[in-house]
Amino acid sequence: MATGTGTVNFQTVRESNLRTVLRTVREHAPCSRAAVAAATGLNKTTVSSLVSDLMARGLVRETGETSQRRVGRPGVLLAPDERSVAAIGLEVNVDFLSVVAVDLLHRELVHRHVPLDARSAGARACAHRIADTLREVTEAPELRERTVVGVSVAVPGLIDAPSGTVRRAPNLGWREVPLRELLLSGLAGSALAGATVLVDNDANLGAMAEYRFGPLAGLPDLVYVTGEVGIGAGVLVGGELLRGAGGFAGEIGHLELDAGGPECSCGRRGCLEALAGIGAILRTALPDLVPGRPLSGAEVAELVAVAVDRASAGEPTAVAALERAGTWLGHGVATLVNVVNPGAVVLGGYFVPMARWLVPRCREAARAGSFAPEAGGCRVEPSDLGMSAASRGGAAVMIHGLESGALPLPQP
Repeated sequence: MATGTGTVNFQTVRESNLRTVLRTVREHAPCSRAAVAAATGLNKTTVSSLVSDLMARGLVRETGETSQRRVGRPGVLLAPDERSVAAIGLEVNVDFLSVVAVDLLHRELVHRHVPLDARSAGARACAHRIADTLREVTEAPELRERTVVGVSVAVPGLIDAPSGTVRRAPNLGWREVPLRELLLSGLAGSALAGATVLVDNDANLGAMAEYRFGPLAGLPDLVYVTGEVGIGAGVLVGGELLRGAGGFAGEIGHLELDAGGPECSCGRRGCLEALAGIGAILRTALPDLVPGRPLSGAEVAELVAVAVDRASAGEPTAVAALERAGTWLGHGVATLVNVVNPGAVVLGGYFVPMARWLVPRCREAARAGSFAPEAGGCRVEPSDLGMSAASRGGAAVMIHGLESGALPLPQP
């Protein structure tokens, strides 16, 4: 009879092997059981047992095709079962929620954009609205018959990821908000009651989206810079997020670049966000249109379009404002190059439609401010993932968690 310790060890080893087989099937699909055994080093009997277990959990399926081998019976081919499970990523921003649900192959199932004045509503009201939105999304026809294995919530601020507490989010006006705890309470009794809930920084999850789906996918040393109301950076080193000792790395928007500069939302002066954030760009580019108060999300989107139109027409004030912001961004990128030497910096959010003017000046300033020649080989490129990068990246992190052990496997 196995001892308690032996049973635990057996279960641990088996679960690790299940994840190994799942990852192998995803990487090599369509593939036979024999091919999985060869790739993993596990014997064929063990692989057959593990595949049967994964099929019962809705993670692997037989494709109905067979491999063409010269000797012996044809092997039935396997693939990830994209029909049974889903993961959800949700981004909280100042004026909206962005929600993306994906299947096991990272294919988009649901995409929602929900207007929400998060800054005025307050943290607890936002948590209730997030929970309601997640409940509504699970009722979508595309998700109704699926098991949601995890939910990721991206927030622009300092996040204690293990506890899911938002330590500080200046643009939302949040401090010490136990967001994960609030969401778990709000989702009790729903279809998501058993799902894992992760809260993380929006730039971190945007970086993961670029790493998995962007044009530079697979580049292990990459930085994603948000271009929404605030500026944050998700930093990947060797394909892993650089979090720092307290999990607060990447707050590039609060680098103090000009001690006598404009006041920042954090209370200091001359931060990168106060010099090159979207609010700062619009106030400088459109002095005749921008009111002397915080802008709503709808207003930001409209004014960004106007600024781009004016710059495209060669209007000097708009062009100068965008180019000056690009130079300030380049100073920030130079700091990143000198500290972590990324292979690329990707500008996201509202920086994308402004890239024609931002990127050349950003590249120039990055080269000038970097100690290494030619900015250490760092490229500066606009994102092509749109405003849902963080939510899409969060959903991808949940799917990856099934293979990495960060999420429990669905029950058979």
